[in-house]
Amino acid sequence: MKILITGATGLFGSYLSKKFMGEGEILALKREHRSKGLLENSDSGITWVEGDILDPLSLEEAMDKVDLVIHAAGMVSFNPGDESKLMKINVDGTANVVNAMLAKGVNKLIHVSSVSALGRTAEAKVADENTPWVESTLNTPYAISKYQAELEVWRGVQEGLEAIVILPSIILGKVSDDRSSTQIYHYVLEESKYYPAGTVNFIDIRDAVEITHQLFKKNLWGEKFILNNSAVLYKDFFETMAKVFEKKAPAKKVSPFQIKLAIFFIGIGRLLGISKNPLNKQTAMLAQLSITMDNRKVTEAIKFRYHSLEDSFRWAKSNEN
Repeated sequence: MKILITGATGLFGSYLSKKFMGEGEILALKREHRSKGLLENSDSGITWVEGDILDPLSLEEAMDKVDLVIHAAGMVSFNPGDESKLMKINVDGTANVVNAMLAKGVNKLIHVSSVSALGRTAEAKVADENTPWVESTLNTPYAISKYQAELEVWRGVQEGLEAIVILPSIILGKVSDDRSSTQIYHYVLEESKYYPAGTVNFIDIRDAVEITHQLFKKNLWGEKFILNNSAVLYKDFFETMAKVFEKKAPAKKVSPFQIKLAIFFIGIGRLLGISKNPLNKQTAMLAQLSITMDNRKVTEAIKFRYHSLEDSFRWAKSNEN
């Protein structure tokens, strides 16, 4: 079996590349003159293919005689100024992958989406795979781009593709991975004082990769699955992290007034070109919400035991692979 992986240089894609080596030959898509990212020193057994999800011709060339595509490439940003880039990379890029597969007769796709693609409302307390998308001021440009990207996948399914769509929550990799989803560690490492009132949904990357592989092995095509360990209060999340990292935990709950003040000054900083902080009105409001991403569909599909939060943090700071 030949497996093409987009986004193999990133966090989730690099771990998926290693996991799926046992299934066949791994072809990893990489843009010209770009590094191998997290696979720089551990890419034995991987064949690198030059290409770009925004270049349809290079995608078709990369898919020659491929049996499975794992589409993990994408952009993560909560900066309001990145809206057009998010739509181009996440939506147009996914459309290009789907179109190239159809053109080359590649039938099987594992698409890495996000729980953000389920959308948000202030009233919702639980979300699952059947939660309908609702237009809301809480939907970030990133969330909208991931939702629309998923629509491109289902369009491909209607045209003959078989797809498994996975929706991870916040992925806990290693601190040393230094990718967007692991930046949350620095909040405690820098001993920040405040914590938001809401909940955080999380999953250890080792669990996310193992679940994805098991869903593939069970041939659960035509389905989507939330990948989430559980939801915990940010207060408890940061306290557990601080204990493992031997740091002082945030001890003050942030007030609505403090959030508004922070957003104001960050907005001024952006106008002056001196701030790239991901905090804005939407992300601040989201951090105050309590919502659980229901993982029962995965539990019913496979028997799986998740790593504990404390174990994830211990591994995250260690030198273990």
